Amino acid sequence: MPRIFFEKQSYTCQGNESVLDCLTSHGVPIPSSCRSGICQTCLMRAVEGEVPLAAQQGLKETLRVQNYFLACVCKPTNDLKVALPDAEVGARTRVTVLAKEVLGGNITRLRLGCTLPLDYRPGQFVQLHRDDGLVRSYSIASLPQLEEPLELHIRRLPEGRMSGWIHDILKTGDTLEISGPTGQGFYLPGQPDQGLLLIGTGSGLAPLWGIARDALEQGHTGPIHLYHGSRDASGLYLINELLELAEQYPNLSYTPCLSGPNIPKGFAAGRAEQVAFSHLPKLTGWRVFLCGHPTMVATTRKKAFLTGASMKDIYADPFVIAADSIKPAA
Repeated sequence: MPRIFFEKQSYTCQGNESVLDCLTSHGVPIPSSCRSGICQTCLMRAVEGEVPLAAQQGLKETLRVQNYFLACVCKPTNDLKVALPDAEVGARTRVTVLAKEVLGGNITRLRLGCTLPLDYRPGQFVQLHRDDGLVRSYSIASLPQLEEPLELHIRRLPEGRMSGWIHDILKTGDTLEISGPTGQGFYLPGQPDQGLLLIGTGSGLAPLWGIARDALEQGHTGPIHLYHGSRDASGLYLINELLELAEQYPNLSYTPCLSGPNIPKGFAAGRAEQVAFSHLPKLTGWRVFLCGHPTMVATTRKKAFLTGASMKDIYADPFVIAADSIKPAA
């Protein structure tokens, strides 16, 4: 009979028992609700061992490739070592600031060197740990296959304790710690001709910059439309780099959007999501990535679904500012 290894303990599955039933019958508290594979409350990750395909039905493909599964319907046929979602995010890696550059729009680009190899995908995020215990989360903009340093874009927020410190005090050569990565908003190959729609505001460009370049590096041939929005031009950045990338790759379209008055030549008038939907009124079969202001992400997610995109193909990453943490954070 298969064994389940969880938090340094092992448990034997009896008969046709699911992973959830096995663990809870031994007094292990695992979040659950419907117990029928619908609500996804019992989501877990297989650290070692093969997960039955039936236990991954209904999950986003980005979850499947990371070996996530639904414990309530997972009836293993072999030993499994399992963990709760993000259980290993607490493991920290020491990093060194290799470069610090102001990009515009109150954005600072940090390039970090890791003491240990970091397995990540562009579009995921890491937690940045200051030595006094302050922690914030930032999206990853770099591409590991190009051996680029880990790249983060940090927007300075009014009275932001971490962002202000990064902008004013942190310097090249300093060290700090990161944990992660985590997050499901990243590019996956397999449908090279699928349309990709990327919409971001503020530093929400960071994951989109990584995702778009990752798709192109992996040979994506379908249309890629990237919209980055701000009230005025000072809130946008990497404009020249994106225009050059679009010139290099004919299937990439980049549109800088401004919602304020006095729109300069070369910029689209309106909020990024409004401009995007005016260009792409039907999204059936498209994959959608949304990053930035929570209200924009929430409303655009709904609109993308109503215009044809499947929920499993919509990746929403709201940048929520909270008292103790921000995902991704200030």
